[in-house]
Amino acid sequence: MLKRILGGAAGLVVLAAAAFLVFAPGYVERGLNPVRLPAEGWPVGAQAQALHDRLVIGDWHSDALLWDRDILDHARRGHTDVPRLAEGNVAVQVFTTVTKSPRGQNYDQNSAEATDNITPLFMGQLRPVRSWFSLRERALLQAEALAEAAGKAPEQLRLIRTRGDLQAVLDARAGGQRVLGALLGMEGGHPLEGDIANLDVMHGAGFRLIGLTHFFDNELGGSLHGEGGTGAGLSDFGRQVVQDMIGRGMVIDLAHASPLMVQDVLEIEGARPILSHTGIHGHCGSARNLDDDLVRQIAAKGGVIGIGFWSDVVCGGTPAHIAESIVAAIRLVGEDHVSLGSDYDGSVGVPFDAAQLSALTQALLDEGLSETRIAKVMGGNMIRYLSETLPEG
Repeated sequence: MLKRILGGAAGLVVLAAAAFLVFAPGYVERGLNPVRLPAEGWPVGAQAQALHDRLVIGDWHSDALLWDRDILDHARRGHTDVPRLAEGNVAVQVFTTVTKSPRGQNYDQNSAEATDNITPLFMGQLRPVRSWFSLRERALLQAEALAEAAGKAPEQLRLIRTRGDLQAVLDARAGGQRVLGALLGMEGGHPLEGDIANLDVMHGAGFRLIGLTHFFDNELGGSLHGEGGTGAGLSDFGRQVVQDMIGRGMVIDLAHASPLMVQDVLEIEGARPILSHTGIHGHCGSARNLDDDLVRQIAAKGGVIGIGFWSDVVCGGTPAHIAESIVAAIRLVGEDHVSLGSDYDGSVGVPFDAAQLSALTQALLDEGLSETRIAKVMGGNMIRYLSETLPEG
């Protein structure tokens, strides 16, 4: 009898453990990536919807690959997947790979030595063991997932590695296909692990955008949220990476860079960096938002500014707040340098997911923006930048 009881108890433990591994990652994602949509939805008029349906839309930042779900499936959690991006009429989406996040993460100061949040997430998701203790392998695993999805459903998803790939996606969409172009990015250059040879590896895996830092200082230099503060600029290794990226036609992203790192990058000949997901400090005085003068300098070098969708950077939780930040960005840097940088699936709450993106088009019309300006912000500026920056091919 005792043996039977113990056997039954062991079975319950195994079942409980299995249930935890199956359901916990989804529970975590639902908690970290809520959609704060009113019960009745955001109102979108016929004019706004018709305009939205005509737009070529691009977004600089989704962390969907972090969450170990098939992006070809319409998920009931998070913000983006291919079906919802298609519903929202998105033409080009940057999918970034998150590989390390310090425990107690904040906008002011984080230690690179702090306990990492991503390690237990990857273990809980039962990702391959090679990714548990290697930042490089975590990035490559997420890159493989995106490539596998594109290979499985090329009529829905295509990888963009060159200007030719981008144009092929645009031509297909102009011909009536609802294909999504996916650009692969890296959230912080720490998966390079301080070895320039790994840039070859990452480039070969399809990476075409690298955010130099994330929430902590790394081998490339100082983070906006690191221990070094404004005193930590671009390291010698970081300078080597930036110069190599320029030669390869890769996008340099300064979204989490320290002010001194921003200045150092701007001084490099040929550098044309972007801010992929941010707000405007003069409009929303968040520690997450870079100083306005540096934002102007990035735009003056030909870069674009991606406005985020979460309250910490736009100081509010509605489509109107995002639209107001976009208007503030236009006033600061001009209509040719403003774009979308949602930070979808990046452990943030947003007022709408990708399928409901027309709510932003309505909010921009409500702000009095012309259809021409809206077309630039919603994707035109991003597409132009990529067509001028990516390598030929």
